[in-house]
Amino acid sequence: MFYLSKLLPLFVYPAGLACVLLMGVLLLRRHARWRTGLIVGALLVVWLSGNRLVAMVSARSLEWRIPPLAAGTQADAIVVLGGATREWLAPRPTHEVNEAGDRLIYAMRLWKEGAAPAIIVSGGRVEVLGPYGESEAAVMAELLAAMGVPRSAILLEEMARNTWENATGVQAILDAQDMQRVLLVTSAMHMPRAAAIFARLGIDAVPAPTDYMVTQADFDFYLQPDLSVQLFNLVPSADDMRLTTLALREWIGIMTYRLRGWL
Repeated sequence: MFYLSKLLPLFVYPAGLACVLLMGVLLLRRHARWRTGLIVGALLVVWLSGNRLVAMVSARSLEWRIPPLAAGTQADAIVVLGGATREWLAPRPTHEVNEAGDRLIYAMRLWKEGAAPAIIVSGGRVEVLGPYGESEAAVMAELLAAMGVPRSAILLEEMARNTWENATGVQAILDAQDMQRVLLVTSAMHMPRAAAIFARLGIDAVPAPTDYMVTQADFDFYLQPDLSVQLFNLVPSADDMRLTTLALREWIGIMTYRLRGWL
């Protein structure tokens, strides 16, 4: 089930869906009407998913559902969910953060501001997705230490492979450490699903979203009646297709978790 949960959505994401439609064209070479429909469908998938406004609306539908953390909020620990790092593998000179690296930076800032005395990093290894040596929690701990957080203030949950396992693993640590309230740090797009899972398990987790991909300033700029701006909006781009894919992945995750009774 875990393997299929990672594999099957690839055929629904824009790039995979476009490929499936084009494969249908090859299989239906003698059916001109079906062939034309599939080609048009593939083009629409690429154009719509790569459209800047479609991507921004898709991301905003998730990112703006939960407000940012209120200043001065206190807790027993800061929980950082995995998905923000790249392991130290040649030719990288050290562990690195990826596009979601704001999770670690924000957690470090909250800790230095005194929001909580400890940071719990949660993330294991998903062998089918890459050549991993260390758990992601271990990598995050090393990066946080490099940013000035003492190792004594960092707790590791190293078994989680998805958001549900993040929450259950963190719950075990909270019970063992007699901690009650946590600040939950993850990307704003991922927060609706993550916060709902922690709430489902009865964990007192205050959402602390970060890594916003869309701002109000973005909307104000890209919706202005300027022909040069609108022409860029009409041309699909790989970056916008990726943003649409990330949003679609979250919506699929929410639906899947509801079907499994995790939300």
